[in-house]
Amino acid sequence: MLLSAPTAVRYSANLEAEIKSLERLIETLPQINGRYPSRWLAIQLLEGDTRLFAEWGEAEQGVLETAVAAAHTRLQAHYGDDVDLALTDERYLFVHELVEQVLTAPREQWSLSDRIDRIVTNRWLGIPIFMALMYLVFNLVQNVSTPYLDWVDGVISGPLTEWTIAVFTFLHAPGWFISLLTDGILAGVGGVLVFLPGLLVMYLALAVLEDTGYLARAAFVMDQLMSKLGLHGRSFVPMILGFGCNVPAIYATRTIESRPARILTGMLIPFMSCSARLPVYVVFGLAFFPRSGDLVIWSLYLMGIVIAALVGLVLSRTIFKHEVAGILVMEMPAYRWPSPKRVLQYTWHESASFVRKAGSFILVGTAVFWLLLHLPWGVTDVRQSWFGRASGAVAPILAPAGFGEWQASGALLTGLLAKEMVVSTLSQVYVGEDGGGEAETAVSAFSWSQVGDIVVGFGAATLDAGKQLLETLTPGITLFPNDEDGTGAELTLALRRSFTPLSAFAFLVFVLLYIPCIATIGAQIQEYGWRWALLSVIIMLIVPWTLAVIVYQGGQLFGLA
Repeated sequence: MLLSAPTAVRYSANLEAEIKSLERLIETLPQINGRYPSRWLAIQLLEGDTRLFAEWGEAEQGVLETAVAAAHTRLQAHYGDDVDLALTDERYLFVHELVEQVLTAPREQWSLSDRIDRIVTNRWLGIPIFMALMYLVFNLVQNVSTPYLDWVDGVISGPLTEWTIAVFTFLHAPGWFISLLTDGILAGVGGVLVFLPGLLVMYLALAVLEDTGYLARAAFVMDQLMSKLGLHGRSFVPMILGFGCNVPAIYATRTIESRPARILTGMLIPFMSCSARLPVYVVFGLAFFPRSGDLVIWSLYLMGIVIAALVGLVLSRTIFKHEVAGILVMEMPAYRWPSPKRVLQYTWHESASFVRKAGSFILVGTAVFWLLLHLPWGVTDVRQSWFGRASGAVAPILAPAGFGEWQASGALLTGLLAKEMVVSTLSQVYVGEDGGGEAETAVSAFSWSQVGDIVVGFGAATLDAGKQLLETLTPGITLFPNDEDGTGAELTLALRRSFTPLSAFAFLVFVLLYIPCIATIGAQIQEYGWRWALLSVIIMLIVPWTLAVIVYQGGQLFGLA
């Protein structure tokens, strides 16, 4: 049997002309010619494989870089797309034509997944659909979790605090120790745990989207936009992880082969709003935007993506200007009904991780913070404590952004340890201040009626959450009229006395974009070196301050104060 010669892949006239031109140039370079097949090398260079440059001398590298850049310019003017995508498309076209010559197939059948993908991954509809789904998720977080939030807040600040005071007063514990337990640990850790229902709703919604197979499509859809803005093609997968926690997202950049692309992605991940920031959004949303909090939270997540894209565009045109973006290659899973077991396992795992952090790291942090509030020992004015003095020194820098009080700057300082500490600090500074002295005098005996109230309150919260779920899933239709305006939690009322809606939004913008937690910075140092981590810190000081000032000063200019 005679075997025919292998069929070579031939591209369109424009691509073939550039490939031939690079082949001729390669054959004139003696240090390179003969080491690789000239056609293969030309195609690799057009696709952006920069790893080969490291094997050559500076002279050969400079000549080929100039030639490849000129070829890219000419080809992009013709195709209006990335050159590597054009090469890939033509390879698929070649394969398709070859298969048609040797295979007779029945009439093409579109699967359900294919029919859905024609809509959700459409170049025009894909991004609006993704944004609409994210808005629905944050709507659920804001509205469905609020009844449980109020219930948890009432249990922690009410019976749990009263029982703690009663027990330790009965045991004749010193007043400072009772204050540490109530104003420190309970107010701090409890101020974070009170927003656990919101995190549960968010993790549950994301687990459903992932298990149905949609999140893979979201990565594909957003990758097209990110690549056009200068981000690496494989960057969006770890950036998606950044919405959960920035630390594992930093380590996930190891899947990116190019070190410059890996560093660039790692510097942009902190702009992705991790779940630890969500409690801050929720408490300020309830306090200042009770009827549009979901829209505010959605806009913050969207802002993080946009700012990351813009910063990536600047960095890719300056520091990383020689890095060529690659292609995101991933398998699209078939759509399926979400498995209750997998969804609940994911939700439980992520929520339990949050609780463990609140129960260990934040526990120590709030205890240390309480100590700083009371040093020098015996100080009665919190403003004169060590923490108050340090916060007061930072406050003038933040004044142009509308939150130049020492309490706000102090919360941002402790947020460097962990973003959950922002809410914890605000709870201790505001609620602790208002409730000062209660730890020594208030004694409440345990009663079974309080336990009954807790159970009844949980049932009422569940009923209200069900109503909010129906309201969220039927936009534009008011099924259960509600005249309440926000929540009456102590921290909410204290914040309303210290912030305006405009300064509150500027504060949220700063929290969204400023320096990540110490663990994230440590991961950056480990993966990329301290110089790149330091540059990331500098960027995340300049960008949030600038945008927060623009928001606040611009709002005042337009009379929004």
